[in-house]
Parts: sequence; C-alpha cells; structure tokens
Amino acid sequence: MKQSIDLPRRLTAEALGTAMLVATVVGSGIMAETLTRDTALALLGNTLPTGAILVVLITVLGPVSGAHFNPAVSLVFALRRELRPVEAALYAGAQVAGGIAGVLIAHLMFALPLIDASVKMRTGGAQWFAEGVATFGLILTILGGLKARRDAVAWLVGLYITAAYWFTASTSFANPAVAIARALTNTFSGIRPVDLPGFVAAELAGAVVGLLVVGWLVDPQANEPIPDQEARA
Repeated sequence: MKQSIDLPRRLTAEALGTAMLVATVVGSGIMAETLTRDTALALLGNTLPTGAILVVLITVLGPVSGAHFNPAVSLVFALRRELRPVEAALYAGAQVAGGIAGVLIAHLMFALPLIDASVKMRTGGAQWFAEGVATFGLILTILGGLKARRDAVAWLVGLYITAAYWFTASTSFANPAVAIARALTNTFSGIRPVDLPGFVAAELAGAVVGLLVVGWLVDPQANEPIPDQEARA
C-alpha cells in the first residue's frame, strides 16, 4: 500500500471497491438465477464475474488503498504492522458500508426491494470449516503472491476465488464485509442473518491461521533471489 495517499482517499477506495465487488456478486447471482434453473450453471454464472471483477478492482484500486475490500485482510495487515489498528478499523467500517451499498446497487438494477433479509440457510460445522479454509487460502494467496509475484496478485486472487467457489462447501465468502452484505439480499447469493456469526468467526480464524502459516513457511528475511549454481560455485 502507498501510505503517501491520504486516509480519506484510501477509505473511499475500500468502500468503492467493496461496493463494486458485492454488486457483482449479488447482481450476477440474480442474473444467473433469472436465466437458468440449473443450480450448477447458475453458480458458474456467479463465479466467473466475481473472479473477473476482483482482477479489475485490485489492479485499479490496489495502488490507492492496497485493495483489501475485506476486514479479514485488513486484520492480517494490521497484525503484520503494515496498517495501524485505527486504520484497520476504519478500513473495516468502509468495507462493510461499501458492501451494503453494493447490495442496494444490485437490487436497484434488478428492481428489487432495497433491503430484503435472506432466508437462505448456510450453517453447520462443515460450512464454517469451509469458510476457514477459504479465508486461509486467500491469505496464503495474497501474502505468498506479494512475495513471489507482486505484479500478479490481482490475477492470483481472482483465480483463487474462482476456484474456491467450487471446492468449498460454503462457496467461499472468505470476507466478513461481503457476508454481512449478503445477509441483506434474499437472492441466489444470500445468507440468513442468524448464520453470520459462525461465518465471520470462521473467516477471521482462517485469516489468522493463514498469517501464522505464511510467516513460518516463508522466511521474512529471505528477500534475495536464490543464486544459481554457477554463482554459488
């Protein structure tokens, strides 16, 4: 993140990015459900736009705010001391507000009630574990990508989320702000408000475990490329 950019602009970028992300998640879910009764095809129609918009948003807004769009990601960067705690809290607030705005935008585009609490049940140990795994993998992707190929992080995150939609039982929310927003839409991508605490707790736990594993797996001091055989001789 470029800390030279003032906080109001960074918060605006976080809110805008999360709004566009949620508008894409909810809007593509509504469109998919409208066009087909095949659940697998509808999920595919929801997955591809989500992965694609992440590539766009991270590429465009990453230089402004770091393109977290996710309180779990902001928590990780705060724990890494790359974001002050107060900034992380403000990021989270902007992300939640942006996510709610994204739901309103999607509902307006499809002429639905602005707020319509979801009745879609997503709960249980398997779902919570899946959310932990999904968020763990997201943090591994971000931190590992920043170290190995910073210029490829947008694509790595987009591709990871595209895959995680399909290999996790929860369809990979991996984002407390997005989960909160999705509780306000009774459409394809919704989640019952009562199911939110389990999801959010699992996502935050998965993020912390991801941080710990990456911190152990990747030596933070090993910043230089490994020399080739000839250089070592």
